[in-house]
Amino acid sequence: MTKKLLLISNSTMAGGEYLGWPRQNIKEFLDGTDAKKVLFIPYAGVGLAAESVEKSFDVYEEKVKKVYQEIGYELYSIHKEADPVKAVEEAEAIAVGGGNTFHLVMMLHKLKLVEPIRKRCEEGLPYMGWSAGANVACPTMKTTNDMPISEPESFTTFNLIPFQINPHYLDAHAQGHAGETREQRIDEFTKANHDMYVVGLREGCLFEVTGNDLKLVGPHPIRLFKYGEEFRDIKEDFSFLMK
Repeated sequence: MTKKLLLISNSTMAGGEYLGWPRQNIKEFLDGTDAKKVLFIPYAGVGLAAESVEKSFDVYEEKVKKVYQEIGYELYSIHKEADPVKAVEEAEAIAVGGGNTFHLVMMLHKLKLVEPIRKRCEEGLPYMGWSAGANVACPTMKTTNDMPISEPESFTTFNLIPFQINPHYLDAHAQGHAGETREQRIDEFTKANHDMYVVGLREGCLFEVTGNDLKLVGPHPIRLFKYGEEFRDIKEDFSFLMK
């Protein structure tokens, strides 16, 4: 079967509804599959409830469920499943929410979900991920923007695409801020990882992956980084990234 991925930079635009801007893209993506139900991975959502991380997962599930109901799909969360690996093996589609990538990857490894999800998605299971959920579709989580609040067993993630994504990519350097820019941080990554492309995926943009075809949707070009090359903005012909 053909690999089908929807990799979304961000869930919400300033002043907009949650999953408002990519909602139609999600619907069209799922309408092109046989899926009726979506298995949700909420493990990045750690700060949505004061009581506990587990309660945050409950809140996250309800938040995302409402969006999927509006577009005609049932959503249920893996954190309520007695056997998470079996839930992945039986899933019709998977959505991985944004939040803290370190906690997400820690839980994925702890529950032994990385390989089952990778295998199912390589076989054609539809995969949707936003922010952290887009980052973990990459070979590793090393181009996340997040603070290491949890310690994963490994930085290895699903490796569904052969390049790295930096979600929420920003060109801006705040006035008076003496720290590194996003560009400088990614440049550090390329100096330590010579063979890997990094894509700065700006907000309001997403990638659709069908097999080895990669399509950018959104108003902005990507910013492309590679060791030994000047970074550049491109908006079409991404075939080289999938090789």
